[in-house]
Amino acid sequence: DEGLTIDLKNFRKPGEKTFTQRSRLFVGNLPPDITEEEMRKLFEKYGKAGEVFIHKDKGFGFIRLETRTLAEIAKVELDNMPLRGKQLRVRFACHSASLTVRNLPQFVSNELLEEAFSVFGQVERAVVIVDDRGRSSGKGIVEFSGKPAARKALDRCSDGSFLLTTFPRPVTVEPMDQYDDEEGLPEKLVIKNQQYHKEREQPPRFAQPGSFEYEYAMRWKALIEMEKQQQEQVDRNIKEAREKLEMEMEAARHEHQVMLMRQDLMRRQEELRRMEELHNQEVQKRKQLELR
Repeated sequence: DEGLTIDLKNFRKPGEKTFTQRSRLFVGNLPPDITEEEMRKLFEKYGKAGEVFIHKDKGFGFIRLETRTLAEIAKVELDNMPLRGKQLRVRFACHSASLTVRNLPQFVSNELLEEAFSVFGQVERAVVIVDDRGRSSGKGIVEFSGKPAARKALDRCSDGSFLLTTFPRPVTVEPMDQYDDEEGLPEKLVIKNQQYHKEREQPPRFAQPGSFEYEYAMRWKALIEMEKQQQEQVDRNIKEAREKLEMEMEAARHEHQVMLMRQDLMRRQEELRRMEELHNQEVQKRKQLELR
C-alpha cells in the first residue's frame, strides 16, 4: 500500500469534529531509533497527522489523526506490522478527559448535553446513551479536549447542583471508566507465573456433582445469587424513593405556582388600588380648581 492514500472526504461525517482525543492512537514496540518524520510517514496514507509524540527510551508514542474512522483503519492495518525486527502494537489511547453523566432528564439530547457542558471548556463529543428502542437511559458521555475542562466540570458538579432542564434533579458526574472491549486479553499478554500454571492445570469443564469443587462452586453460586437479590432489592428501594420524591416535587411545584399566582394577584390588586387612589386624588384636585 506504499504511496497510496485514502480519499479523506469519504471518512468524515457531516459536522464531525477533527483531530479529537477519539482519533488518538497509542503505538507501542517502536524501534529505538525511530524519528517523528518516520512516524508521520508511517501514517501518511491516513491523512495529515496532528499531534505526534515519541518516547524513545520506552519505545512507544502517540499520534492523532483527523477522524475516528481513519484512526480505526490505521489501527487495523498497522497493528502487528513488522518494523526493524519489532511488531508494532497499535491501540486507541485512553481518553483521559471523558466523563460519565448520570441522572439525565428524559428530554436531554446530545446537543443539549454538549451545550450544557461547554460552559466548562471545549467539548469534543457529547452522547446520550439510549436503549434498543432509542429511549434515553438517563446516562451520557461527555468528552472534553483537555483534562482541565473535565476536572472543572467534575469539581463544579460535585460541589453544586447542575440542572439541565426545568426538572430540578441535578446530574451526577464521575470520571469515565476506561475499558478495552475490542482487544481484550490475548493469551500472549498473560503473565506466565507460578499462579498461572497452577490455575491452568485443568481445562474448562462443568463441576461434577459430589466433588470437592462442585461443593464450593455451589456455595459461590449461592453467594452470587444473594448479591443479585440484594442488589435488586436496593434497586427497587431506590426506584420507590425516586417515584416518591417526584410526587412530592410535583405537589410542591403546584403549591409554589399557586403561591406565585396569589402573589401576582395581590400585586395587581395593589397596583389597581394605587391607580384608583391616584385617580381619586386627580378628580379631587379638579373639583377644587373648579370651585376657585
